[in-house]
Amino acid sequence: MLDINFIKDNRKLVEAAIINKNMADTVDLESIIRLYDSYLDTLRLVETKRALRNKITQDIPKFLEPKHAYERQKLMQEATEIKKDLQDLEGRLEQDKASYEQLLLLVPNIYAEDVPIGKSEDENVVARQVGIPKEFDFPVKDHIELGQLLDIIDIDTAGKVSGSRFYYLKNEAVMLEFAIVTFVLNTLQDKKVMATLSKSVNNLSDKPFSPILPPVFVRPEVMKRMDRLDPIDERYHFEKDNLVLVGSAEHTLGPMHMDKTFKEADLPIRYIGFSTAFRREAGSYGKDVKGILRVHQFDKLEMESFSTVDTGRVEQDLFVAIQEYLLQQLEIPYQVISICTGDMGKPDFRQIDMECYIPSQGKYRETHTSDYMTDFQARRLNTTYIDKSNTRKFVHMNDATAFAIGRILIALLENHQQKDGSIVVPKVLTKYTGFEKIVPKA
Repeated sequence: MLDINFIKDNRKLVEAAIINKNMADTVDLESIIRLYDSYLDTLRLVETKRALRNKITQDIPKFLEPKHAYERQKLMQEATEIKKDLQDLEGRLEQDKASYEQLLLLVPNIYAEDVPIGKSEDENVVARQVGIPKEFDFPVKDHIELGQLLDIIDIDTAGKVSGSRFYYLKNEAVMLEFAIVTFVLNTLQDKKVMATLSKSVNNLSDKPFSPILPPVFVRPEVMKRMDRLDPIDERYHFEKDNLVLVGSAEHTLGPMHMDKTFKEADLPIRYIGFSTAFRREAGSYGKDVKGILRVHQFDKLEMESFSTVDTGRVEQDLFVAIQEYLLQQLEIPYQVISICTGDMGKPDFRQIDMECYIPSQGKYRETHTSDYMTDFQARRLNTTYIDKSNTRKFVHMNDATAFAIGRILIALLENHQQKDGSIVVPKVLTKYTGFEKIVPKA
């Protein structure tokens, strides 16, 4: 959420964000400002009436003697009228505030100067490519064929048991998932690695990440405060229990500190969360139907941090550096994408994605995202800190994918496949898996 005074003082900037984030049809800035001004007018009237009421309350005891009965009666009558006026005005004040705050929640965050202006994903910009896609001297198998050949992914049985867009991970794939999880947790708690990566992006904090296993259910009103509830069609909403299944660990990591105030010395606070995530994938029918790229349930490692106003941007730079480091360790070619205004999230100030090369498709596919929200979410969550000058400020928040297990398995299996269908496990994972290769079953 943007501060209303910021909106009034930076109207052109906010209007540009509304237009360039394709939200001109849903956000009426003029109405928001008009309602807010109406609220202020009513507030001034309420404060005037309250001051007058307080003065009369103080004056009445001065006229307790019988000779002042007329004056006392007049004051009491005036107090009664003011009380009635206040009831009406306070009701209007509450209504005006609710009206403008409801519309204020629709306003998107502004965007950074280096964010490309564009209407859709077609105008995203490739910042850099890292790693050279391997040239195979044999017909490349996709992850579905490899999963069947190696007996590590079972989509057909999951379809019978749970329906489309579900899958079973089996045998070595299970070990591979937990190897990836352990690798990430160890990496993000390694102060030496964190120091190296922090230094590479001029982030002054080498503070490790605290591992978290968060709930997978969240209250809708909390998800709303995160600005992640809508579109509700994407969520699994259990109306009887008034709970929503998370679409990422971010959804329950972000609210961990709602209505809390930190000392500046406590920041940054960094978490690495592991969670099963659930998405209805509404509107994606016919899109990536086969395989495990776009599914209803998947496991995901997510980074979340709370930082100061001045360090939010370099915190995102660190998250991106971590994502690149992890991908490089798995020896997967990837490209870094600067997401344009029309494709970025409503709360995002700056969004950077990673796309891994998928040999069977001959192209890069999105596997990671990094979202820098400035204080947009923190205002809704009321998460603040006291700075060195004893001023209360809203924290700046970042979240980013460490690994979405299904998608990274696709990239790993396909990029490390051999002619006989076997998979060479990246060296960094072998100490966790206990095997160096996954071979076809006899």
